[in-house]
Amino acid sequence: MEDRFEKGMNILKITNEETIEDIFKELEDIAPDLGRFIVEFPYSEIYTRKEVDLKTRELCTVAALTAIGTIPQLKDHINAALAVGNTPREIVEIIMQMSAYAGFPKAINGIMAAKEVFKQKDLLPVE
Repeated sequence: MEDRFEKGMNILKITNEETIEDIFKELEDIAPDLGRFIVEFPYSEIYTRKEVDLKTRELCTVAALTAIGTIPQLKDHINAALAVGNTPREIVEIIMQMSAYAGFPKAINGIMAAKEVFKQKDLLPVE
């Protein structure tokens, strides 16, 4: 049986391979256990559940992070959403939907975060 850390790391390699080491580097001198908790709980226990696929989970995460206004993590999850097969248009639509539930300022901030990610990946303009 796969341990929780390994199981979570396998998901992170699919969703956030480019930034996975950055998480640990940023936390190593202040809260190294937090990095382990991130891997072992959401990525091992939540993201591996079979009822919802990774594509849907990442869209939900993009929506939640837009609604609460957590921009650095939102950018990571926009990248993750792209990595698991979401299109830029789908991501934009989900962020725009948050204007009705979280307000226009949060939706605008989310769109600007998406624009930054899409620009880095040469995905603009969004069709």
